[in-house]
Amino acid sequence: MTDYPLPVFHFQVEWGGTKIGFAEVSGLNIETQLIEYRDGASPEYSSIKMPGIPKFGNITLKRGIMAADNEFFAWLKTTSLNKVARRDLTISLLNENHDPVMSWKARHAFPVKLEGPGLKATGNEVAIESIELAHEGLTIENK
Repeated sequence: MTDYPLPVFHFQVEWGGTKIGFAEVSGLNIETQLIEYRDGASPEYSSIKMPGIPKFGNITLKRGIMAADNEFFAWLKTTSLNKVARRDLTISLLNENHDPVMSWKARHAFPVKLEGPGLKATGNEVAIESIELAHEGLTIENK
């Protein structure tokens, strides 16, 4: 049997025990911020570089709009003056048996942006809405 890389089209998103279908997920990134330092007595004319605080990108989820489903907007409305309904998310890449083989877990996510579809009178596409989520940490698990 030949081993192949995993395709990106078979995945699921889960929050609060609910599995939700999305057309696209992006922003699964972690970055270590750089600290540069040089003291005045250093014989070198360049700074030293050290790893700093980790930085996590916002996660964007896109899905088709369904009639009478306003969950994204209802969640966005919970944000006010440092009070928000936070959720933990698990985004899993699935194999051919629909089992998770790789998962990204975001802690304490909350919505920061909601975007509706671009409406076009001559369009022939599905209406897509997107929600952008900030979070406080991302872990990656390979199964």
